[in-house]
Amino acid sequence: MTRRLDLQTGEVTLGPAGPGMSLQVSATALTTVHGPRWRLLIIGAGQLSRFLAQIAVGMDYHVTVCDPREEYRTGWELEGVELVHAMPDDIVIDMKLDGRSAVLALTHDPKLDDLALMEALKSEAFYVGAIGSRANNAKRRERLKLFDLTDAQLAKLHGPVGIYIGSKTPPEIAISILAEMTAAKNGVALPNEVRVANAKAAEIAKPSNTLEQ
Repeated sequence: MTRRLDLQTGEVTLGPAGPGMSLQVSATALTTVHGPRWRLLIIGAGQLSRFLAQIAVGMDYHVTVCDPREEYRTGWELEGVELVHAMPDDIVIDMKLDGRSAVLALTHDPKLDDLALMEALKSEAFYVGAIGSRANNAKRRERLKLFDLTDAQLAKLHGPVGIYIGSKTPPEIAISILAEMTAAKNGVALPNEVRVANAKAAEIAKPSNTLEQ
């Protein structure tokens, strides 16, 4: 909700908060935003997850990292991040994801990612993404169809996740993912050319004698 205070009359009005709204002040009004924090659930406690969690905490997300594999959780501590030992699909259900929630599946393990994605895609989460190649993501979509997801629910899946910025290292990939997630959070429609799958397909289709700019 938004709370608008008219600085001239003292009148207060309440209204719905749009995507990405924050505190606004002008010569005539002060508008504040009230409601639950933005939440990010990261499935998998790998190196990429660490960078994603660090940046997301700085963006004021409440970050939860879920990984049932003990070998991945060992030594994985990050201030401000909740580390959970549980099956990812159970956590997705328990969190009761709403329109201020995002989910990223990063384990590369279908046994962990697929069931969690199935539950996340049925929720109101504003962003659901999964890492992996274009081929692996195509296979994932075929597997998810077996769970009776609708075409509209499957269309919510971002995969390969992120925008195309030539990222190769975990920190660069984290920035790519969070850039796409931020656009979704703020209601910004990205052109297809910047999405990883489309950009890489265009690179492959580019004639070998094309000069780089």
